[in-house]
Amino acid sequence: MTGPTDPVAWLREAAETRERTGMRRVLRPRPVDDDVLDLASNDYLGLARDPRVTAAAADAARRWGAGSTGSRLVTGSTELHSRLEDRLAEFVGGEAALVFSSGYLANLGALTALADAETLVVSDALNHASVVDACRLGRATVVVTAHRDVRAVEDALARRTASRAVVVTDAVFSVDGDLAPLADLHAVARAHGALLVVDEAHSLGVIGEGGRGACVDAGIAGEPDLVRTLTLSKALGSQGGAVVASSLVVEHLVNTARAFIFDTALAPAAAAGAAAALEVLRAEPQRAATVRRRAREIFAGLRDAGVSSTAPDGAVVSVLVGDPGRAAHAAATLLADGLRVGCFRPPSVPDGVSRLRLTARADVTDDDVVRAVAAVTEVLSR
Repeated sequence: MTGPTDPVAWLREAAETRERTGMRRVLRPRPVDDDVLDLASNDYLGLARDPRVTAAAADAARRWGAGSTGSRLVTGSTELHSRLEDRLAEFVGGEAALVFSSGYLANLGALTALADAETLVVSDALNHASVVDACRLGRATVVVTAHRDVRAVEDALARRTASRAVVVTDAVFSVDGDLAPLADLHAVARAHGALLVVDEAHSLGVIGEGGRGACVDAGIAGEPDLVRTLTLSKALGSQGGAVVASSLVVEHLVNTARAFIFDTALAPAAAAGAAAALEVLRAEPQRAATVRRRAREIFAGLRDAGVSSTAPDGAVVSVLVGDPGRAAHAAATLLADGLRVGCFRPPSVPDGVSRLRLTARADVTDDDVVRAVAAVTEVLSR
């Protein structure tokens, strides 16, 4: 079937365009074990395969079953979920927590429930796609401000006509790895009667003393006008997400957040694994400082080799390449040579700033750092 009546002709054209412009993505299933040095995953603390974490997950699966059997408000809430919520809230200095089945859904649930047609949302230009999508799905008026520009946020709040306002930002930005000015943003939000929503996906387990997060480090944790979203799939090596906030906010989400109400609950194994990882981090708080140190070492090695990269505030080191085809080719070449790195191209990043992303881990060795720096330097010099 061809011609203007073909309902999938546009899909073929889109596929051809992706292929021609170097934007095509493919799935590359990895084996259970390989010899690749992995600096692409978000397993920042090296806990995804920690025997204490996997044993807890396996035991929960045996006792509770493979799935949660329903949404949180029906049969999906288990004692495991409740315990995890209590431990998360206590660890990051919050009053209450609510577990979602992913960090993506935690952002969607929080923002769409807290921002309605009478709300102004002020969002950083480099916020994660889940925040962007939550802003698009909500009914609020959205103003996007320049990256880390506190004055622009203040100006947007000062001009607002909406009765309510929410300021939303990543804590550590996922592409460049830089840290938001959280204390300043909180002060501005409070001065204008706005909630501050902070996505701590890339800061939990990495930033601050013992990895308690960027809001704890900024001295604003536990404030009633602060809402934090977390993921359990990065530093905690499991899967799922959570919102940490006041009991008032959490109660509102239980009753109004569609991404919570209508979604099947997080599997018990994932909840138990995340709780076990949190206990490992409590017992071994040095892991957070180690991953930050490894990221700085990777950055310093690349800088000394003349490779342009971003100075990391957390675990992320971003290497600017520019052309998407060149970035994809570099990542593929590195993988063939035994190093796995992330590759960010449009629409993940704007045109002209495609890049490689290296994510440090607490279990990376000195030799791993030297090897990674040498491999990236050699590939980008070709």
